Amino acid sequence: MTERGLAFEGPMAQSLAGTGILRIGSRGSPLALAQAREVKQRLAETGLAAERIDIEVIRTAGDLIQDRPLNEAGGKGLFAKEIEEALLAGRIDLAVHSSKDLPTVLPAGLVLAGFLPREDARDAFISRKAEALRELPPGAVVGTASLRRQAFVKRLRPDLKVVPLRGNVETRLRKLEAGDVDATLLAVAGLKRLGLLAAATAILDADEFIPAVGQGAIAVETRADDGATRALVGTIDHADTATALAAERGFLAVLDGSCRTPIGGHARVSGATIRFRGMIVAPDGSEAFEVVREGRREEAAKLGADAGRELRQRAGVAFFARI
Repeated sequence: MTERGLAFEGPMAQSLAGTGILRIGSRGSPLALAQAREVKQRLAETGLAAERIDIEVIRTAGDLIQDRPLNEAGGKGLFAKEIEEALLAGRIDLAVHSSKDLPTVLPAGLVLAGFLPREDARDAFISRKAEALRELPPGAVVGTASLRRQAFVKRLRPDLKVVPLRGNVETRLRKLEAGDVDATLLAVAGLKRLGLLAAATAILDADEFIPAVGQGAIAVETRADDGATRALVGTIDHADTATALAAERGFLAVLDGSCRTPIGGHARVSGATIRFRGMIVAPDGSEAFEVVREGRREEAAKLGADAGRELRQRAGVAFFARI
């Protein structure tokens, strides 16, 4: 499935795909396509001509598996695997991902060439029965597909019942309205990109309900040896977002984060300084360890990794063995 769009001219055009067409790979959900179109638009704003940037829709295992939680099916890499295979095979020239869906270690031969400016990284609480998570009645049902959100909810409200809730943003909102659950949690960024922010009941504080690593950031992945496409993506790369993600992904890498590990990690960049907050939580919310770091932006990856090592040491082997 292809969505025709913009084009470009000159030497760069001929070096990208041979035919002069730049092929962007994306999942087919409304949110994924909104993100791919944002990448396309920003590339057009660099002065590229119209008519020859295509969006190739690629179905992933994560899209197909709807009958069980992703952590039981192989983890969040299920939203990227088929797209990355297409990239390595040369069927597309770049891939657009939600950064939080990417595995910690990329396949050999692929790199993250750039990030768009980060949208609001926080989570939204959505309910028609309470104005805030703390106001839900005892025993209320919260639906979420995220182990991080599940663990954080149980940590703050151990009396609530948390159940799996799969599907794209619109599907989950419909299930909420139908009364399948009393409340759910979704990324503010996704709601904004879909024009659905009005559905949010409350926005959760990022220091109390720490976002997922990469939440709100759009990542662009290319082949490592494709210098032309990497250079093109570099023209739209947002330095502060890339710095924040270096810290967050450094943190995740040390903790071996996956869909099986409830982890929150969020970095803020201000001038020459980066501030990071991270947390690991037992799936049932019974135990949590938190870390805060501040340092120079050029040490972002090291700062995140150091934070991860501290939590790994403090939590101990027993904590990770039960996850």
